[in-house]
Amino acid sequence: MFSFHEQFAAATKAHFEAQLALLNTLTTKTFEGVEKVIELNINATKASLEESGGAAKQLLSAKDPQEFLNISAAQAKPGAEKAAAYGRHLASIASGTQAEYTRAAEAQLAETSRRINALIEEVSKNAPAGSENAIAILKSVISNANAGYEQLTKNAKQAVETLEANLNNAGAQLTKAATPRSKK
Repeated sequence: MFSFHEQFAAATKAHFEAQLALLNTLTTKTFEGVEKVIELNINATKASLEESGGAAKQLLSAKDPQEFLNISAAQAKPGAEKAAAYGRHLASIASGTQAEYTRAAEAQLAETSRRINALIEEVSKNAPAGSENAIAILKSVISNANAGYEQLTKNAKQAVETLEANLNNAGAQLTKAATPRSKK
């Protein structure tokens, strides 16, 4: 049977290694998210440059001011729709990255909680008489920390959902505003 100090040292080492693994996972997910955003921006920029050239040619080919305005109005709606699609894609990347963070952190929390609870149980078996209150307080502290993390996770999920909803709403409003209205 291991002594308390050996158990604590082993638990501390395992926790430290798990924290490093979590940090590595989060860093990898961050770079993957940044890579997706960069790719999205490069593709959007290329498409925008190509479309701008075509749009400029169309505008320059207008024979009178009315035709110029009609061409401008016709180009506004697709542009707004593309901006809305860009926003949705960007929100999707953010949401996916946040979901990966959450999964990694939840897995880490579950494993850490399991190990800490096992250590506390082992320590409580070998604890001297009269230490029941200290162990109960320690269990309560861990329970409260877990509850706080769960609330933080819920808040992060709500923030991403709100961001997605706002981007979708802004895109819809932008598309609606860019739609040419018929004259009465």
